[in-house]
Amino acid sequence: MAAPQLKSAMTSENAPLIAPEPRPGSNLPEFTVGDLARRLKRSIEEEFGFVRVRGEISQPKKHSSGHCYMRLKDDTAVIEAVCWRGTMAKLAVRPEEGLEVIVTGRMTTYPGRSQYQLIVESMELAGEGALLKMLEERKRRLAAEGLFDPARKKRIPFLPDVIGVVTSPTGAVIRDILHRLNDRFPRHVLLWPVAVQGERAAAEVTAAIEGFNRIQPGGGRVPRPDLIIVARGGGSLEDLMAFNEENVVRAAAASAIPLISAVGHETDTTLIDFASDLRAPTPTAAAEMAVPVRGELLAQILDDERRLLASASRAVEDRRNRVEGLARGLGDPRALLEGHAQRLDDRAERLNLAAAALLERRRTRVGELAAKLRHPREKLAQAEQKLASESRALDSALRHAVTTAGGRFDRVAARLSLTPARVKLADGERRIADLTPRLDRSYAKGVADKAAKLASLGQLLESYSYKGVLARGFALVEDRDGRPVTRADQATPGLPVNIVFADDTKVAATVDGGAKVEATHEPLTDTKAEKKAVPRKPRVVPVQGTLF
Repeated sequence: MAAPQLKSAMTSENAPLIAPEPRPGSNLPEFTVGDLARRLKRSIEEEFGFVRVRGEISQPKKHSSGHCYMRLKDDTAVIEAVCWRGTMAKLAVRPEEGLEVIVTGRMTTYPGRSQYQLIVESMELAGEGALLKMLEERKRRLAAEGLFDPARKKRIPFLPDVIGVVTSPTGAVIRDILHRLNDRFPRHVLLWPVAVQGERAAAEVTAAIEGFNRIQPGGGRVPRPDLIIVARGGGSLEDLMAFNEENVVRAAAASAIPLISAVGHETDTTLIDFASDLRAPTPTAAAEMAVPVRGELLAQILDDERRLLASASRAVEDRRNRVEGLARGLGDPRALLEGHAQRLDDRAERLNLAAAALLERRRTRVGELAAKLRHPREKLAQAEQKLASESRALDSALRHAVTTAGGRFDRVAARLSLTPARVKLADGERRIADLTPRLDRSYAKGVADKAAKLASLGQLLESYSYKGVLARGFALVEDRDGRPVTRADQATPGLPVNIVFADDTKVAATVDGGAKVEATHEPLTDTKAEKKAVPRKPRVVPVQGTLF
C-alpha cells in the first residue's frame, strides 16, 4: 500500500528522510539500505563533528592520487583514517608505521563498505618520548647511509670572503651574527630569509642551502658564499623539528660549501648538527668560528714580522762571522792568482819553444830520410834491368831444358817406336812465346777501348752543354747572382741581368718595362755532335818461334 509510495527515488545524502509507514500487522518501520546508511552517517557526523584521537599508526599507505589511508589502533580497537591530499602537505608529522600520534579531525562513515572512519585534519606526536624515539630511529637510519661520517666533513675556510646566512630576517639571530662579525672581522654577508619553525620551515631551509650551492663561482651579481651558517634561536623540541627533517639533513650533507649549524642553545641538538661540517652551540659562536679576530691577526703578523727580521739578522750575522773565520785560514786570492798567472805565462812560453824545436827536429829527420831514399826512376830502371836479366836467364834455362828433354824424348821414342815428342814440345814453345804479344795486344786494345769510350762521353757531354746552343747565335740571361732567368715572370722591370755569349763574355743589362712579345719561332732542339771514329790498332799476327 503506502510502502511503495515512499520517496525511495531520493538517494542523495542531503535528501530529507521520511519515516516509512509500518507494515500491516507490525509496529516497526521499514528502511532501505541507503536510507539507513545515510541516517547513521548523519548521526555520527553530528555527534562527533570534531574529535582528538590518540593512537598508533598502522599500515600507512599513500595512494597515487595523493591521499593517505591508515589505521589508528590501541590495544583494544582499530579506527580507519583518511588524510586528503591537501591536508598531507600541511602535516607537521609524516605518517610512519608504529608512530604514536594525536590526530585531530571529524568522524564520518563510508556507506560503500559499511565502515566508519576518521578524516584527519592535523597530526602531532603523542608526547616527547615518542618524538625522541622517532628522531633516534631517523638518526640511526641516516647514520647508516654515511651522512654523519666524519671523513666526509670539509674544512672551514680560515677567512671567508663571503658568508651566506640561512635564518629568519626578523629575529635577533641575524643581528647577533652581523654584530659579532663586525667586531671580529667584517665580511660580506648574504642573507637567505627563511621560516625557522612551522610547516614551511623545512622546505625553505632546504631550498636556501641548495640555492647557495647553485650560485656559480666568479660570475653574476651575487657572489658564491665561501661558508654557509644555518642559524636559529632556542626553543622547544617541537619548535626545532624543522631542522630534524630528513630533507634538511640531506641538503646539509650534500652541500659543496662548508656549512656551520647553529640551531638553538648549547643544550639543544638537532640532526642537522651531525650532518654539518661544524656545529656551533649558539649563532654568536658560529660567527666567532667563521672569522678570526682582526686585531689578533694584526698583532700576530707584527710579532711574526719582528721575529722573522730578528731571525734573519741573526742568520746573516752568523754567516758573516763564519765567512770571516774561514777567510782568515785562506790566503790572499790576488796573490794566489798572480802566482798561477806567472806559472801560466812560463808554461806558455816553454810550450811555444818546445813546439818550434820539435818541428825543427821533425823537419831535419824528414830531410835525412829523404836523402837516404833512391829516386823512383832509378828504382824502376833497376827493376827493369833485373827483370830483363831474369827473363834472359829463364829463356836460356827453358831452351836448355827443352833441348835436353827433346833428345831424351827422341831416344825414348825411337826405342819404343813412338811418335817423336819434339813436335809437341815445339808447339808448347810456340804457344808460350805467343803469350807475350797477346798480352801486349790485349792491354793496347783495353786502353784503346777506354779512350774511345771517354772520347764518346766527352762528345756527348759537349752536345748536352748549353755552350753549343750559344755557339749557334743564342745568349744566356742570368741575374747578378748567376742564376739563369728562364721564365718571363722572373724578368721583372728594372731587374739587373747579365747576358752571356758563346765566348764566355758577360754584358750587363737591365730589364725594361715593355710588354711581353709572343714567341713565333719553333722551339730549338739540340743536335748531338757526331762521334769521331777512333782508329783501332791493327792486330799483330804472332810469328811462331822455334825451339832451336
